[in-house]
Amino acid sequence: MAIRRIKEFLDGNRVKYVVITHSPAYTAQEVAASAHIPGKYLAKTVIVELDGKLAMAVVPADHGVELELLRSAAGAQSAGLADESQFFDRFEGCKLGAMPPLGALFGIETYVDRELARQEYISFNAGTHTDVIAMRFNDFRKLAKPNIAHLTCETVAHTGLKFVQL
Repeated sequence: MAIRRIKEFLDGNRVKYVVITHSPAYTAQEVAASAHIPGKYLAKTVIVELDGKLAMAVVPADHGVELELLRSAAGAQSAGLADESQFFDRFEGCKLGAMPPLGALFGIETYVDRELARQEYISFNAGTHTDVIAMRFNDFRKLAKPNIAHLTCETVAHTGLKFVQL
């Protein structure tokens, strides 16, 4: 059901995309491997809480969200991971852990790491544990209307910052 809603949203906006079906996978890195997409090219959606409101942080699958960077980018007083109980019913038809980074479709503000924004294409879960959608990043940007910001740290040892790896 989720993939149908997402496809209708993309088709209704005349966006070209590809659906990649893969064997069941549950973590971002497993999805990337199963779909034969390098982790840095697969977007991972992390549901966060910014000043008490739900938002999406979208980062490469092989990175973690640096909550302090997100807080700063959002101009928020606080940032933290949202508990599943806060959003399990917010993404109608989507499996937990497979929410697409289309916050506009679900009424949630979206923050995308600038590394993803530098790529020509973006790939992401399509609401299931067996489907990925790939599309041009510029089309994604027009539909999702994300805030682009630096949200990740690759190497903790070099930066001294803490990050969350999901």
